[in-house]
Amino acid sequence: MENQAKTLVITGATRGIGKATAEKFAKNGVNVAFTYNSNEELAKEFAKELEEKYNIKARAYKLDILDTDQFKPLFEQIDKDFDRVDFFVSNAMIYGRSVVGGYGKFMKLRPKKGLLNIYIATVGAFVAGAQEAAKRMKEIGGGSIVTISSTGNRIYIENYAGHGTNKAAVEAMMRYAAVELGEWNIRVNAVSGGPIETDALKAFTNYEEVKAETIKRSALNRMGTPEDIAGAVYFLCSDDASWITGHTLIVDGGTTFR
Repeated sequence: MENQAKTLVITGATRGIGKATAEKFAKNGVNVAFTYNSNEELAKEFAKELEEKYNIKARAYKLDILDTDQFKPLFEQIDKDFDRVDFFVSNAMIYGRSVVGGYGKFMKLRPKKGLLNIYIATVGAFVAGAQEAAKRMKEIGGGSIVTISSTGNRIYIENYAGHGTNKAAVEAMMRYAAVELGEWNIRVNAVSGGPIETDALKAFTNYEEVKAETIKRSALNRMGTPEDIAGAVYFLCSDDASWITGHTLIVDGGTTFR
């Protein structure tokens, strides 16, 4: 009953952490508006699956997170399909060709190429999405915003300087947003995950090394899963976390301590 008729907006939910998070909310009765980058057929299939499995409303919207001007029309379309926005999760990320120049050793980084793209996709997309979500949350008396971060901004991960520093930046931006949006009863937090078994991680050239080292470092002797992160995101959006804001919740299986 706590979530009846409430709506989650999440970026990048056709796979990995985003998909697990969308399903976690749907399972608990929350309607889901999610974005995808290119595979419309897959996105529509997932929306149909959520509706049939959990008896909620789900819709998919195409979004290029490297074009932050798309967030305003995105939310305007969501307004037509849903009555309200209660939760916003900034999850989508980029990898592959778009991060060339941003993924690699420090001396190989190219500020005007991949490094800038990572900033836009991480910090810019969070700002643009959270601003639009906050306008709607203010109208209904509050809400919760979560950005997905990474422990790669706390410990050294080979070739991760571009991503890690921008995750540190989005956590700082999250804290500023938490202070300024608190007067509207909007809580803003981050979930910082250790290495998670996703397609994005598998795209790393040293994936097998990262996986082996993660299992070795983890007190639980395993890799993290998308569901591990989804549970933390859901908790931060729930009433059980009603006095938590401006906080980064680390979900890493104990890897950053060892």
